[in-house]
Amino acid sequence: MDKSNIKVATVGGGCFWCTEAVFQEVKGIMKVVSGYTGGKAPGRPTYREVCSGLTGHAEVVQITYDASVVTYADILAVFMTTHDPTTLNRQGADTGTQYRSVIYFHDEEQKKVAEIVLSEMASFYDKPIVTELSPLEVFYEAEAYHQDYYKNNTSQGYCQVVINPKLSKLRKLHAEKLK
Repeated sequence: MDKSNIKVATVGGGCFWCTEAVFQEVKGIMKVVSGYTGGKAPGRPTYREVCSGLTGHAEVVQITYDASVVTYADILAVFMTTHDPTTLNRQGADTGTQYRSVIYFHDEEQKKVAEIVLSEMASFYDKPIVTELSPLEVFYEAEAYHQDYYKNNTSQGYCQVVINPKLSKLRKLHAEKLK
């Protein structure tokens, strides 16, 4: 494997458990880590602090991928179609700035691609897209019990009611991109 093809993307689309479960199904994705970014707090934020909404952090996933298998634009297309990018600070019953729809770009090339994808996706929605586009600052890995949450808790109620429908939508819309 050519290491120059290994890239990283960071997105937030509501609860990171959902977003993580979606991207773990996509071909070319090597690793998905749940975490926090985009806020201001002294030191490493905790889940409880982020959930309070007071730190300004978003729940995000950091995706390590092989760009020779899946493009950044493809990752963003999957992201934009597996959550609602038209609701401000909300995904389903989860409300607050920590659940905002956001793309954190790592460089100017990612920013340009994200701007194009956001523009192209606008026609697919009846309401305006409110997805934030921001430079990545510090990424904090979430606590261990948040990692691989769906894989480790598939029978849990939240997984059954919220994540399973997202995975069904992923399989319907992006079957050709799945492992």
